[in-house]
Amino acid sequence: MKTAAVLQQYGKTQIIYRGRTLDYFAGCDYFRLGRHPAVARAAAQACRTVGLTVSASRRTTGNHVLYQTLERALATFFRAPAAVLLPTGYMGDLAVGQALAGQFTHALIDARSHGSLASAARFLNCPLVAFPHRNVAELARAIQGCGPDSRILIITDGMFSQDGAVAPLKDYLALLPTGGMILVDDAHGAGVLGGHGRGTLEHAGVDRGRIIQTITLSKALGAFGGAVLASRKLRDGIVATSNSFAGVTPFPLPLAAAALKSLELLAANPGWRERMLANAARVKSALREAGVPLPDAPGPIIPLPEGTTVQTKALHRALLAANIYPSFIQYPGGPAGGCFRFVISSAHTQRQLAALAEVLLKHVPQWHG
Repeated sequence: MKTAAVLQQYGKTQIIYRGRTLDYFAGCDYFRLGRHPAVARAAAQACRTVGLTVSASRRTTGNHVLYQTLERALATFFRAPAAVLLPTGYMGDLAVGQALAGQFTHALIDARSHGSLASAARFLNCPLVAFPHRNVAELARAIQGCGPDSRILIITDGMFSQDGAVAPLKDYLALLPTGGMILVDDAHGAGVLGGHGRGTLEHAGVDRGRIIQTITLSKALGAFGGAVLASRKLRDGIVATSNSFAGVTPFPLPLAAAALKSLELLAANPGWRERMLANAARVKSALREAGVPLPDAPGPIIPLPEGTTVQTKALHRALLAANIYPSFIQYPGGPAGGCFRFVISSAHTQRQLAALAEVLLKHVPQWHG
């Protein structure tokens, strides 16, 4: 795989690429909070008053009040019993795996889950079985194959980054045997899905009693770090047993302050989420009306079907000619040869959306004509 292009963020919705300023439909800062002045001020103020880092594990002398404040705020926003911070979202999944080691007889994982979940499953000390992507019938067969006395952990993304598809959590819960749990990596769903932005669980209308939700602070919140939203028992288990918590320095204090401000802004501005989804719906509707097959997904991610090499290169040139960065990605879980994937934010203008739709409508429908 080639090294990714070097990009410089410019304003809220553009980047500088090879000396050109281009409209940017990629990345996962869905509300552009990573560039919000109030968030930047919160980080700068914290840097001045509390410094950059605690330089110690939270199990020793690094348990700063800012981390505890952010954990309480996250638990309140997501209506979870407890929250525990980890240095990254990836490490949040690892921490759960370490804390749950030996508690399950089988782990069943969606075949297109993020790599962090597969890494986390290795700590469980039980067989790991992949089931076809979002396939409820195949998951039911896999559960039946585990035997009547099995303790099962179902592992899945909430909203999948490849195409914005959402795990059918209500169906999974209906299949889950007594004593089973579901681990949901909701990095992309948290802040985006649900009536209040509480993520895939709220979108699905399910109770979190048997669900562990892990999130990142670097996408919808535009900051950095990860968190596990779960029971107080699991939170205590992570603190007591997980090397991903005990053996690392937490993320910098100014980023905790930034995440607190982002959470406050997101809660106070539900219109951002509505605008983001409306922006995405505008482009999706235009493509569907032209016959482009898109997944039935609620989020702001728009994946294009695979084209031929010639078609892909032609679209790449057309996007650049329209001053749009061609977001062609190669990422685990996606097509082996890569694909175009566009991410719509609340900050994109109607001009930008119209320009993107115009280019795509000139090229993509012909791929399946």
